[in-house]
Amino acid sequence: MEVLITGGAGFLGSKLARQLLARGTLAGPSGQPEKISRITLLDQVAAQGFDDPRIAVMTGDAADAAVIAKALTPSVQSVFHLAAVVSGEAESDFDLGMRINLDATRILLEQARKNGNRPRVVFTSSVAVFGGDLPPKVLDTTPATPQGSYGAQKAMCELMVTDYSRKGFVDGRSLRLPTVTVRPGKANKAASSFASGIIREPLNGVVSICPVPPDTKVWALSPRSTVHNLIHAHELDSAAFGSAGAVNLPGLTTTVGEMVAAMGRVAGAETMKLVEWKEDPAILRLVRTWPGDFVTARAEKMGFVHDANFDEVVKAYVEEELR
Repeated sequence: MEVLITGGAGFLGSKLARQLLARGTLAGPSGQPEKISRITLLDQVAAQGFDDPRIAVMTGDAADAAVIAKALTPSVQSVFHLAAVVSGEAESDFDLGMRINLDATRILLEQARKNGNRPRVVFTSSVAVFGGDLPPKVLDTTPATPQGSYGAQKAMCELMVTDYSRKGFVDGRSLRLPTVTVRPGKANKAASSFASGIIREPLNGVVSICPVPPDTKVWALSPRSTVHNLIHAHELDSAAFGSAGAVNLPGLTTTVGEMVAAMGRVAGAETMKLVEWKEDPAILRLVRTWPGDFVTARAEKMGFVHDANFDEVVKAYVEEELR
């Protein structure tokens, strides 16, 4: 079996690839486990840190049809489509967001259609598809009403994945990811980047500026649980998703203040002093349109998981990234 991961040089893409290598198999077209023979990591920059012969590193533009044709050959049976322009950047650069978030997804789906082998496609959507006048708890039946370009682009892609699946071109499933934290490395242009920065920077002895107030609600999921859910989504039979191809993943409802307090409990109260509160109106406007609490009975019944509490999220980051 051959696998393609777009955004494969990114944090989640790389983490997913390593987990797949360790696992060794994925469900094939018949639903039975098949040995993974090749994982292609496609990104704008080369993925680093792999010495496994099953890994093929490829650089290129995900919105270039020629690049996708080279990466997504008829021998690829599974696709994890993670490549995206993050929320803040998609909002500030509309053309870039449409090109990478929307156009690249259609190019990918069209190539799968041309190949004619109906690959399984796991698409990473976002809770940013919700916004506006929402109930206190978002339900599986709550309509997607995005209030930002990133959320709108993700919602449009969900519809494409569902329709290409209905037509039999792909076996697709879309996962609406909570805010994934804690991410290592440098901050990116995502409006939710602070959710990692307020933990990552203080644990490295660096001051972090938090652009939202402490009572801001966050629907969060650790990278460890996110990768588990990506693989679990792939392994499920398409019948489990039904006509509603998009699933709201389980997460943990917390506040930014509670996140910082959890860091203090895990790593010491001194770390909390390295968080400075300074509101950024542009980021706050976007974040406040996103829901902070969900009822995810459908996803949990399907076997998707979430973290027990935010203390465990911080501990996982310390164990996996800080050693």
